[in-house]
Amino acid sequence: MVVKEGTNELSTKLVDKSIEAFILGLEIYNKPTIKYRIEGFSFFNINAWELMLKAELLNRGEEIFYRQNGRTISISDVIKKIYTDKNQPLRLNLEKIIELRNTSTHFITEDYETIYAPFFQANVFNFTEQIKRFHNIEMSKHIAQNFLTLSVDVKTLTNEEIRATYTSEIAERLITVKDDASFVMSENSSNDLYIPLRHDFYITKNPKKADLTVGIDNKSDVKIKVVKEMQDPSDRYKLTYGNIVKSVNKQLSAKSIKFNYVTAKGNCEFNTYTLELFSDFYSIKSNDKYAFKFANVYRYSQQLVDFIISEIQKDADLIEHIKNAKEKR
Repeated sequence: MVVKEGTNELSTKLVDKSIEAFILGLEIYNKPTIKYRIEGFSFFNINAWELMLKAELLNRGEEIFYRQNGRTISISDVIKKIYTDKNQPLRLNLEKIIELRNTSTHFITEDYETIYAPFFQANVFNFTEQIKRFHNIEMSKHIAQNFLTLSVDVKTLTNEEIRATYTSEIAERLITVKDDASFVMSENSSNDLYIPLRHDFYITKNPKKADLTVGIDNKSDVKIKVVKEMQDPSDRYKLTYGNIVKSVNKQLSAKSIKFNYVTAKGNCEFNTYTLELFSDFYSIKSNDKYAFKFANVYRYSQQLVDFIISEIQKDADLIEHIKNAKEKR
């Protein structure tokens, strides 16, 4: 198909508007005084994707208008054209948020945030990755890196608490959405689909093993309960070695984090070799915060991805320093 005159100009304008829509969605979501942030984020986020992907179709020489009425094609049709595999995690992620956007004209409770926040966070990293892939744009040049990590209220209600809080119609709708989201996540552990958001607290007398320290006051009026039972580990350790590598590279790219390790192929990226070095150096497999062994196979938590990213942010030459330290042992 021959590209029409002015297509490049239109494509550029679409990308520029896409960047603005994406940033606006992030600003709405990360502003604590806005209660409409779930709906606002879904509106502007999907608009950003639609504009960005339509620009890509134009660059490919494809039509973005319906011939019969002159209107532009829908976001759902755009997604099907670019992401042809209906089971692709990134496509599933977009379709979940479109589903939310389409129902946002109806009543949406604040408890939808707990359900959709893992999809939102994955979507943010997906967008920065795809706009770089298609249009060679680094989002970190347009918005501060810390804005790419969403400020999330992670309270979780049980089905019983939901029914006690809302009318029966709203409660059953919310429970259905929650159960559907849980099923989708149970079927695929890719960070392209969702990024788990959770905080686990452990009591240890060794401060070197702690992320934060607290004091114990027997006279305090505030009480806590120590939970000794181990929850189902499959709920927490969902990531494979390959998932960890992909997730780390996604965040390095999305946040434009400097990482000074060049592979044999000449690429600057995190791979299974660097993960093995990192895992051995930090004794990851013996730390139940990060790893768990299922039938002689290790699976990993999202916290491991976060830990790796935090260490690379502190030291771009981390792998080289690990290799040097291992040689001195």
